[in-house]
Amino acid sequence: MVSKFIFVTGGVVSSLGKGLTTASIGLLLRARGLSVRVQKLDPYINVDPGTMNPFQHGEVFVTDDGAETDLDLGHYERFIDRPMSQESNYTTGRIYSDVIERERRGEYLGATVQVVPHITNAIKEAFTSLESDDVDVIMVELGGTVGDIEGLPYIEAFRQFSLEREDNDVMFIHLTLIPYLSASGEVKTKPTQHSVQKLREYGIQPDMLICRTEVHVSEDHKEKIALFCNVNKKRVIDEKNVDHSIYEVPIMLRDQCVDATICKHFGIESKEPVITDWEKMIQTVINPDHDVEIAVVGKYIALTDSYKSVYEALTHGGIANKSKVTFRKVEAEEIEAQGADKLLAGVSGVLVPGGFGLRGAEGKMAAIKWARESKVPYLGLCYGLQCAVIEYARNVCGVKDAISAEWFDEEGVGDLSKAFVALMDSQQKVTAKGGTMRLGAYACSLKKDTLARAAYDAEIVRERHRHRYEVNPEKVETLKKHGMTISGRNPDSQLVEIIELADHPWFVATQAHPEFKSRPTNAHPLFKAFINAALKHNGSIDG
Repeated sequence: MVSKFIFVTGGVVSSLGKGLTTASIGLLLRARGLSVRVQKLDPYINVDPGTMNPFQHGEVFVTDDGAETDLDLGHYERFIDRPMSQESNYTTGRIYSDVIERERRGEYLGATVQVVPHITNAIKEAFTSLESDDVDVIMVELGGTVGDIEGLPYIEAFRQFSLEREDNDVMFIHLTLIPYLSASGEVKTKPTQHSVQKLREYGIQPDMLICRTEVHVSEDHKEKIALFCNVNKKRVIDEKNVDHSIYEVPIMLRDQCVDATICKHFGIESKEPVITDWEKMIQTVINPDHDVEIAVVGKYIALTDSYKSVYEALTHGGIANKSKVTFRKVEAEEIEAQGADKLLAGVSGVLVPGGFGLRGAEGKMAAIKWARESKVPYLGLCYGLQCAVIEYARNVCGVKDAISAEWFDEEGVGDLSKAFVALMDSQQKVTAKGGTMRLGAYACSLKKDTLARAAYDAEIVRERHRHRYEVNPEKVETLKKHGMTISGRNPDSQLVEIIELADHPWFVATQAHPEFKSRPTNAHPLFKAFINAALKHNGSIDG
């Protein structure tokens, strides 16, 4: 069967939830037994989001094959439960780089290289790269909103592609906003009308409209939207703000027959979707047995999306323990100013996520010291492991001026001979500069009779990485001598992957980013064990 294509666009305003909607539709189609692949196209000129400020763009999601991608790929993986790859995210920067490299190699035979056809052809090559005989539906989400100047080449590529394929091979879904004016108690359809009008000016007629709204869209308003937007009323979908969790969105769309309508459009015969586990998970979210508060200590706390996968993984850990997880978002620099006792008192667990740089590091280490001495469960992720190692070196091993070589490189502070976290060369030897970036999935061998081994219940696991600095192999014996357990190592390089403390109820830190592999119906083992330990700490469950 020829792969079918769904192009998802957005209008009126950004951040409407195209990624969640795309992921939810993908979940429903997979539940019907269809093979689904998803791709995000981002119109910004950066080659990838790896160098972008988390305050602007949110977290960088990392795939098994080492792609640094948009955070929407996290939604795709969590909902569809299939790993994304390098081919799942393209940016304008990547598209243009590919075209310019071809021009330099002479592949265009001296032709004038233009947006049409060269850039639009490259865009079409990007999304058709997912096509194969065993893929039923390919979903392509375009970032930004219709009318953005940087998105025009993508819209044009979609239009061209729809003309090149049969009528029932392509479907356009447009996500738009229906504002609610509380003062007058009215919903307004005009922004949606204008958004669709703009899309039609570019040669694309949407086949389905999904309307984001605070209140339900009445039948009268649906009729009005259908009339002025030239869309069948049955294909005007009401996507109201959910009451409890984003995981309710697939249920909302299923109840309005979105997946059935898509299959009918494509002429695909499929079974009714069965998402019993998903529905059971939602009931746990709505009616938890317990409640636990976790402090997340970072330096990008102001923007929730900066640690999106971390918050989701904590929520999954709560679901696995039938518990609601409340987040206390703590700015690391505020701990430096006000103290950990004041800002962390009463929490049942502390998590320090990934990050880079010296700013906020002292606050993170103060939070870690507080969790260690107060016997409060602690989970460190990537930089959260590195800070835990340096805090331990300073306050337990007695190396008061222990540092990370990253801080020395950044600020020129400290003594490199006291670097408990350092750069490694290709032979895993300490080096003064450069270092080997670990990006993507790496193996970890787990030591018997450790918290990590108990959590994973496996000897070898694979986790995703995104970092250049490692625990200094030359300092490992010092850490072990003073009571730190190295519970996970890379079997090839023997680099430290996981550390923990035997004299603490639950203190575990990993060099990896396990949050990327957590799922709503299958919490990551470390997050599940961490929340369980936090519930024992606050007395919600026996321990």
